[in-house]
Amino acid sequence: MSTTTSEALSETTLLRFATAGSVDDGKSTLVGRLLHDSKSILSDQLEAVERASASRGAEGPDLALLTDGLRAEREQGITIDVAYRYFATARRRFILADTPGHVQYTRNMVTGASTAELTVILIDARNGVVEQTRRHAALAALLRVPHVVLAVNKMDLVGYRESVFAAIAEEFTAYATELGVPEVTAIPISALAGDNVVEPSANMDWYGGPTVLEHLETVPVTHDLSHCHARLPVQYVIRPQTAEHPDYRGYAGQIAAGSFRVGEQVTVLPSGRSSKIAGIDLLGEPVQVAWTTQSVTVLLEDDIDISRGDLLVPSKDAPPTTQDIEATVCHVADAPLTVGHRVLLKHGTRTVKAIVKDIPSRLTLDDLSLHPHPGQLVANDIGRVKIRTAEPLPVDSYSDSRRTGSFILIDPNDGTTLTAGMAESVIGPAGEIHAHAT
Repeated sequence: MSTTTSEALSETTLLRFATAGSVDDGKSTLVGRLLHDSKSILSDQLEAVERASASRGAEGPDLALLTDGLRAEREQGITIDVAYRYFATARRRFILADTPGHVQYTRNMVTGASTAELTVILIDARNGVVEQTRRHAALAALLRVPHVVLAVNKMDLVGYRESVFAAIAEEFTAYATELGVPEVTAIPISALAGDNVVEPSANMDWYGGPTVLEHLETVPVTHDLSHCHARLPVQYVIRPQTAEHPDYRGYAGQIAAGSFRVGEQVTVLPSGRSSKIAGIDLLGEPVQVAWTTQSVTVLLEDDIDISRGDLLVPSKDAPPTTQDIEATVCHVADAPLTVGHRVLLKHGTRTVKAIVKDIPSRLTLDDLSLHPHPGQLVANDIGRVKIRTAEPLPVDSYSDSRRTGSFILIDPNDGTTLTAGMAESVIGPAGEIHAHAT
């Protein structure tokens, strides 16, 4: 890549987005079409896809093979794992997470969409809104994804009829609005034929909105972690104890949100001890300020007992510490989560023992009703839990910070991830999502 191109890309914004949809809705084909028509794949990649397609008897290149990278995915013709793809246009850089469509892989969408600013939910125009569509919409709402694109695919198989698209868009938008999804953009497409993916469709002159790529290039990226509450989970304490640095004590980690600057008063949680930032090292060089996603080493004026798992926060903006957490969760393990279940709770860089005190409700996706006190959550269930931790934790509300308001529950016996949680995110009786103070 030339210097000019690198400089141009450095000035464009970055959009993280995820795709989701039911089985055979054409997600992988859509992603392949995006990459192919935006000229974001190399010639040898295209040649490999053409050879693989020919060996399977396809008349042309099967663009879904550009994303289905696992052997099992290629053999079965389905997406199993989350596939990340990086591409760029002249207007924006993209990190795409292609998530599976099978219901048993819904949990993988939590991984793909947890950091996304936009989610593309595909619907087969012949089938309309199905249970998996509702599940993906609920997850997008729970994960606070700011933008949702409804891509009504396979319009070529319904004669490109506007009435079919309009009915699906109306039903989905009403459902998503009940969930609290802030924005839905509906686009009629044919991923296989390329209609309205990168180029406008000549077959749907009744549609005057953007193509998928045009919307991806122009949607405002408003979820800026640098303007969130400043948080630095400590990953490692650096004490070289060499002749050159006999008194050096630095606290290293990746800034989860916000920014820190030299001279700022900070508090260490959960101990509550305070000090001032004496210095910040970034890539071995001192800097005056550092912000979200940068990996830094912070030096403090006072000698405080700090270890891995502690959290550095501005003293004027410290979250409360608590041992009682109420959260909305998506259960991802095959083994059920039950009341009384003893688990490990990982929040940032800190892992503590915990117990599931109660499971107040489970969400029924068909009508957004709450099934009270189910006693357990099984794989892919969405519900509310109350957790008691062995040690106090500084947990933000997920509505305030997606990074420091989230956690996972882990099986202490084998290290399996059981549940992904969003602290203080609660689904109300009418399906709305709001902050809940514990």
